[in-house]
Amino acid sequence: MRIQSEFVQGFDSLAEIGPAISVFGSARTKPDSPHYQTGVDVGRLLVEAGVAVITGGGPGSMEAANRGASEAGGLSIGLGIELPFEQGMNQWVALGVGFRYFFARKTMFVKYAQGFVVLPGGLGTLDELFEAMVLVQTSKVTQFPIVLVDTAFWSPLLDWIRDTMVAEGLVSPGDMDIVQLADTPEEAVSLVMAGEAGTKVGAVPRA
Repeated sequence: MRIQSEFVQGFDSLAEIGPAISVFGSARTKPDSPHYQTGVDVGRLLVEAGVAVITGGGPGSMEAANRGASEAGGLSIGLGIELPFEQGMNQWVALGVGFRYFFARKTMFVKYAQGFVVLPGGLGTLDELFEAMVLVQTSKVTQFPIVLVDTAFWSPLLDWIRDTMVAEGLVSPGDMDIVQLADTPEEAVSLVMAGEAGTKVGAVPRA
């Protein structure tokens, strides 16, 4: 019943938000980090491009993107998760939805967004990134842009996928095209918005 209620709550809360982009990144990013300012700029530019911003609602890069969206006068959304080491929604979230279960939360990230912008992050960011890549790879979603911000940070991971997994036949060479790299907020938003108009398939019907 708790699982069912989380899905119903998410559907009811997000059904009318309109076009949106999910922004991921580390909760450990400090306000004086360049990545934090990148998050602020990404959030602002997305709102200026006419979409809402969805994050995990926590601190760090999530807070930064919510802050940029809020300060630009746009809809700033947080999908929080109950964790022992995070303190709830950041102050820049206008519409917040709380979750106990990661899988229910991740469904909302994909269902209500038209693309992902991924800032440098840790295991949680990688979890969200790879789930999105699998959904695109398996055609559960189509025309779903995934933009990784900071070439220097992400290139070693992509090199390993190409040089090891693709080389051993475990990943198709074309799957490398699922993600795109950007080095500035402007480039990231331009890339994600260029693919934002696509139609997603295979998602849970709207409540």
